Amino acid sequence: MIAHSFRGEVFGPAQRLHGATFLVDATFKRAELDSDNIVVDIGLATQELNKVLAAFNYRNLDEEPQFAGINTSTEWLAKHIADQLAEKISEGALGEGAHGIDAIAVTLHESHVAWAGYERALRPSG
Repeated sequence: MIAHSFRGEVFGPAQRLHGATFLVDATFKRAELDSDNIVVDIGLATQELNKVLAAFNYRNLDEEPQFAGINTSTEWLAKHIADQLAEKISEGALGEGAHGIDAIAVTLHESHVAWAGYERALRPSG
């Protein structure tokens, strides 16, 4: 759950402060399963996703210094979350097996009929 506003005519009434509630899906992709026959440790992935979301849940993003001057659209937030998860993978927070993940896709569902997402590739660490 967030509050935010946008700059730009394209956003119409959403230029005013408003709230949004998202259901967040993170998908981890890889070409081959690891030696445990998994893509990622779902428990660790859930834990780290919750940490990423906690940084802006129940906040007015317009007041958060890290988002100053940014139109925090659904798509931008999906990218931000994907980038944060990529950092977590790089740091080893999702376990050593996660270094084999090829891509992350994040989808933010605003309702059952409206959602947007972002997908990014990861460079395999070697």
